[in-house]
Amino acid sequence: MSKRKRNKIILTILSIFVGLLIIFPLLYALSLSFMSQTEMTKYPHKIIPSTLTLDNFKAALNTVPLLKFIANSFIVSICVTVGQVITASLAAYAFAFYDFKGKNLLFLMVLSTMMIPAETTVISNFLTVSSWGWNDSLQVLIVPFLTSAMGIFLMRQFYLTIPKEIREAAKIDGCGNLKFLFKILIPVSKPAIASLSIYVFINTWNQYLWPLLTINNGNNRTVQIGISMLQYSEGSNYSVVLAGAILILIPSVFIFLLGQKQLVKGMTAGAVKG
Repeated sequence: MSKRKRNKIILTILSIFVGLLIIFPLLYALSLSFMSQTEMTKYPHKIIPSTLTLDNFKAALNTVPLLKFIANSFIVSICVTVGQVITASLAAYAFAFYDFKGKNLLFLMVLSTMMIPAETTVISNFLTVSSWGWNDSLQVLIVPFLTSAMGIFLMRQFYLTIPKEIREAAKIDGCGNLKFLFKILIPVSKPAIASLSIYVFINTWNQYLWPLLTINNGNNRTVQIGISMLQYSEGSNYSVVLAGAILILIPSVFIFLLGQKQLVKGMTAGAVKG
């Protein structure tokens, strides 16, 4: 056996081991969610339930309105994702194709916001939206996140891989900036748009601190607040809590698995451009 083939086998085995190590807690939680409370408390503990039951999922849905919270999170995540794709595409187009005074400095200032921890701006943002009367509404979860430096950076890096000769040829043919953006640039930017969409959707879906501060109305709470409420109500019944956690994980895991190839492709598309 050649050294190259042996190294490939070793890397494959290590990759499988690391993958199983990462996914095991999720699989274990899934197994426990189908296990009755009586069986779960038995010693020694079982990894696989002897009988499957959906009682934990029914109890989770009856204890906390998780379906309503899932719908709220889905609306918020979709709106934030669409908003960030639009604003990032427009801003990135300006940074990639326009030449104006102070462009590099402005772009550096945009990137510098990524170095500021979100927790340091929570109080000022909370006071601002409170003065506008936005608390307890879905818009308070959407509007502050309609743009991001990460999205602008990702789209700009991808746009820099597009030859400028294409834009010059389009201008000669009478194609304006918006027409070039929407008719030519965006269709070829699907990998970057898909990766940005997945990244933003999952981040928005998993938000906890901001919804906790701004939403007190039970009808507008999101899934992360819902699972905390479930844990508070069913603190000793871990099977019900895990069943609720599995329910709120399904959309984000599905979105990630659906677009993981596009996510990697989009993230690395502009890696060699400056």
